[in-house]
Amino acid sequence: MLKTGKHYRESLEKLNLKVHLFGERVRNVVDHPLIRPSMNAVALTYDLAHQPEHREIMTAVSHLTGQRINRFTHIHQSADDLIKKSKMGRLLGSLTGCCFQRCVGMDALNALSITTHDAEVNSGTDYHRRFLKYLEYVQQNDLTCDGAMTDPKGDRSQPPHAQADPDLYLRAIERKPEGIVVRGAKIHQTGAVNSHEIIVMPTVAMREADRDYAVAFALPSDSPGITYIIGRQSCDTRKLEDSTFDRGNLFFGGHEALVVFDDVFVPWERVFLCGEHEFAGGLVEQFASYHRQSYACKVGVGDVLIGASQTAAEYNGVAKSSHIRDKIIEMNHLNETLYCGCIACAAEGHREASGTWMVDTLLANVHKQNVTRFPYEIARLAQDIAGGLLVTLPSEKDFKTPETGRWIEKYCRGRAGVPVEHRMRILRLIENLTLGAAAVGYLTESMHGAGSPQAQRVMIAREVNLQGKKAAAKRLCGIPEE
Repeated sequence: MLKTGKHYRESLEKLNLKVHLFGERVRNVVDHPLIRPSMNAVALTYDLAHQPEHREIMTAVSHLTGQRINRFTHIHQSADDLIKKSKMGRLLGSLTGCCFQRCVGMDALNALSITTHDAEVNSGTDYHRRFLKYLEYVQQNDLTCDGAMTDPKGDRSQPPHAQADPDLYLRAIERKPEGIVVRGAKIHQTGAVNSHEIIVMPTVAMREADRDYAVAFALPSDSPGITYIIGRQSCDTRKLEDSTFDRGNLFFGGHEALVVFDDVFVPWERVFLCGEHEFAGGLVEQFASYHRQSYACKVGVGDVLIGASQTAAEYNGVAKSSHIRDKIIEMNHLNETLYCGCIACAAEGHREASGTWMVDTLLANVHKQNVTRFPYEIARLAQDIAGGLLVTLPSEKDFKTPETGRWIEKYCRGRAGVPVEHRMRILRLIENLTLGAAAVGYLTESMHGAGSPQAQRVMIAREVNLQGKKAAAKRLCGIPEE
């Protein structure tokens, strides 16, 4: 069944999550003002699936059941599926102005569909059959899944088994007839508190000595022993204020959490890798490549920031200046270049043995390398266009207090005919996207999400055909083949 946003919210209310924020246990997760904006963003992914104009992008036909499902639960079957995934990401980014949190789970499902198949074929396990049964459950119930890959890692110079504290990478500490017991944590988990399921994967390639850490599994997000500690964001307490525009984005937002697994039991039917260390590296690379392609969302958020910058320029009375027009052009050039990368790695993909359609790894990493740079330049240009008032603007409370409001009304005015409040609102949105809570998703996540910039450079070096390039050059200038 395709859930609506209302169904989704009701389903979250039934969960018994152990969530901590600002030193306190959060009892009502759904209605907490710091969490609700991120939940609203997820809810939109459900509502859009019911809108006829977005049906082809937001939904797909399950290759398992033949039923129409939310695309976030779909296993890509063609290049067209991957292209629609990019279009979906851009659409949602432009509508929410933030991270909408379901991409990580979608990418985890697709990566596992490949790895579990390979593990079953080559090691005699039944991991793929378990996975397909789990996938059907996710699709039929239209669940939001959190893909949990990043471990705390501790001393980065040491592999998992050599850490001073063995729990700095999540591991299986016990194997029972009924399942396994795991201990450790996953960090930087986007939208974890808004998820029905948490899908855990290893974070690095493993060796024999690391076999206890080579685990992949899925659990309900409120399973006993799982604790969520929500991370802070810049300007996050503005969401607690009785404000209509100081928050910047009035409706949507994101969150990240440290997720602790304190001796958590996982039944065997939900275990997709356990000790088969030789498959950990492939799973990491497949997930990373899929997730690097997922950054079409940043293009959508870029659309919002460009629109806000153009509006600010008009409110400031400088929109017709040649240097402002040139900066807007450059912002669009960078943003559309990012979109080109999304589409290219989708169009150049290939079918894996499992039947899953995989992105082109080289182009996915090139795209993500651009994502580590271009949003920062777009943000810099937005701040340039907005002007200094972006960071010195008085508060909404001062604006609405008669004694001070009259001075703000007089001295914070831009172009004649534009209400001061409108100018303040658009500046707050730019602040939110480039400096505030939304900058977590648009900038820092662009840098480190799906791996650091160096991780992409390693993959580019590995995937690029330098020998072929050398051969082409030598052939054209008459150097004989060696």
